[in-house]
Amino acid sequence: MSEQALKELLIEELQDTYSAETQIVEALPKMANAASSSELKQAFQSHLAETEGQVKRLEQIFQILKADPGGNTCEATQGSIEEAEELIGGGHPPEVLDVALIMAAQKVEHYEIASYGSLRTLAETCGMTDVARLLEQTLEEEKATDQKLNQLAEGGVNARAFKAA
Repeated sequence: MSEQALKELLIEELQDTYSAETQIVEALPKMANAASSSELKQAFQSHLAETEGQVKRLEQIFQILKADPGGNTCEATQGSIEEAEELIGGGHPPEVLDVALIMAAQKVEHYEIASYGSLRTLAETCGMTDVARLLEQTLEEEKATDQKLNQLAEGGVNARAFKAA
């Protein structure tokens, strides 16, 4: 019985993650448009393409599990996106907005890293090595995106905002 309960939990959490990724696909173009740094714009645009691939990977996982990806809304991501939208409309100077956008994006990345790490471990526990492998691939992409955002902040975005202030 607990094996079935774990599989059901995995599917519920995958649905939550699917919701998160589809929300992010909608939010990234807005964040790219709001960014003044060309490097940050490019990072958001690159991550959009990567996120679209992650959505397809999740759909592949749902096919493997014979489950429906819909039916769950990720409220955590929804809240983070609402915060980012408030920042965009908050009247910050462009350089400061870039810093705020990086911070908002990293909050989402950290949530995704936690989600994908937990999902991968649960899939492994359930003996679903093919699912775990796909989740690991996305987990590594999320970690790389977080590192790229760190590099942008440390590589000049934060300093430009400080000088402009």
